[in-house]
Amino acid sequence: MTEVPRVRVNQVGYLPDGPKAATLVTDATAPVPWRLLRDGVAVAQGESQPRGHDPSAGLDVHVVRFDEVREVGSFVLEADGATSDPFAVAENLYDGLRVDSLVVFYGQRSGVTIDEALLGPGYGRAAGHVDVAPNRGDGAVPCLPAGHATTADGVDLYDGWTAGYVLDVTGGWYDAGDQGKYVVNGGIAVAQLLGLYERALRTGTTDPLGDGSLRVPERGNGVPDVLDEARWELEWMLRMRVPAGEPYAGLVHHKVSDERWVPLPTLPADDPQPRYLHRPSTAATLNLAAVAAHGARLFAPHDAAFAEQLLGAARDAYDAAHDHPVLLAPDTNVLADAGSGPYDDADLDDDRLWAAAELFLTTGEDRYADDLRANPCTPVFRPEGFDWNHVAAWAYLQLATVPSALPERDTVRAAVVEAADALRDQQATQPFGHPYVPTTGRYDWGSNGLVLNNLALLAAAHEITGDPAYRDAVLGGVDYLFGRNALGVSYVTGYGTRDVRNQHSRWYAHQLDPSLPHPPRGTVSGGPNSDCPDPVSAALAGSPAQCCFVDDIGAYGVNEMTINWNSALAWVASYLARG
Repeated sequence: MTEVPRVRVNQVGYLPDGPKAATLVTDATAPVPWRLLRDGVAVAQGESQPRGHDPSAGLDVHVVRFDEVREVGSFVLEADGATSDPFAVAENLYDGLRVDSLVVFYGQRSGVTIDEALLGPGYGRAAGHVDVAPNRGDGAVPCLPAGHATTADGVDLYDGWTAGYVLDVTGGWYDAGDQGKYVVNGGIAVAQLLGLYERALRTGTTDPLGDGSLRVPERGNGVPDVLDEARWELEWMLRMRVPAGEPYAGLVHHKVSDERWVPLPTLPADDPQPRYLHRPSTAATLNLAAVAAHGARLFAPHDAAFAEQLLGAARDAYDAAHDHPVLLAPDTNVLADAGSGPYDDADLDDDRLWAAAELFLTTGEDRYADDLRANPCTPVFRPEGFDWNHVAAWAYLQLATVPSALPERDTVRAAVVEAADALRDQQATQPFGHPYVPTTGRYDWGSNGLVLNNLALLAAAHEITGDPAYRDAVLGGVDYLFGRNALGVSYVTGYGTRDVRNQHSRWYAHQLDPSLPHPPRGTVSGGPNSDCPDPVSAALAGSPAQCCFVDDIGAYGVNEMTINWNSALAWVASYLARG
């Protein structure tokens, strides 16, 4: 990659009626002149705004604003002897991203051949985990044998749990760059796909998300394609339930995964590892309750039988979680070779809030409203944003925007707007324009996903109030992801001059095997992580937060791809794309 320009812009571009800002890296203490050029001719000019030292970037910076520019075209920005990467001003900047970010999910499907005619030339691959050698397959997966999750000092993480049954858990999405499938990460991901379609229903913008809008095998079946994609995961989640008559009947297994990690690269069809069901968890069960209830109301016009099945599953899961309120998934990272991510979560009040919210929104029943009122979850909103293990904010976004007869709905809506105002206040302190200011000053694992989820909160405030200032805040935050950041990179494959292309994946592994592709267009990287927990990014430990990133396939702690980060990207792209 060539030297990054000191003028950092959104390398994709800016909407004509939206805010337009860039960040200039300079040690100048006074304002400097800038010019916006189109075909070498200046169309706007002014002076920069010095912002001093940004500790998150480790840089001295100015901000350049050119909001008044409305004409469309291709531009560069000059300031302080430096020239930006080229960028566009156009209406349709995010239309393609809405599609591409959703089609990424098709490439994550397990149990089906991936057609390169849909995902793109070079992206076809054989079906993974379908009981064809060398796969052990997902058609009849046993429970993890007792003692298989024992630490070096003899602690059994599952307290001797095992069971004698097997389950068909084919289908679903591979969670990230590995072969595991996890209910709690699938939950927030499928929820955001359902949520972006539900928002389109409210705003009358469903046509771009209708049947035939995505490159998926189900196109042409009369059902909106984004619902078809969500169904692939929902049906797998239903298969993860403990059978009747067994201990923990009605609960949901936390994950299905390999016994050991497979090396990079390994295509899913070439995975030789035994597969096991891990102990069920209350969190996974509440995730199923939430998304099944959500899916029930969206599938009702298209497949009444499936909608009824989902609602029944949601009720049953909610009741099972009530009967087993604190069955927790352990931190399996303490094992020498776990073969899967832990997704452990010791605080379940937010999961209960989310499940009750979706069941109330679908049924309107007092039982679920009463549980919402009694839930002690706090705080609902965090400066760091929401994610798979902090879903209370998502529950509030749903309660605030999905029409219902909840008496406290106005209070919830006010809380969302108040949280969005706090985010805008934080955003104003950031010379790179992003609404992400962790209280510790350190960036978390998946910081880009957290940024995107904060943008979803701002977008919800826009929907609630109609105030365009919140939409402008979303646009300003998106700039960070597409190049207006300390490293001058776009974190989305295929978008921008300096896009990341080596996200951690076992099958999108071009960096290791040139016969394999990079991650498909529209894949977002996890982004800077101050912990730098992998052997590649470890060399960056102690760097300013925004600089704890490297575009390397081995840097799983900063550069992995996951379904929940791409669902956040898809939600925001759908909000910004034209109706």
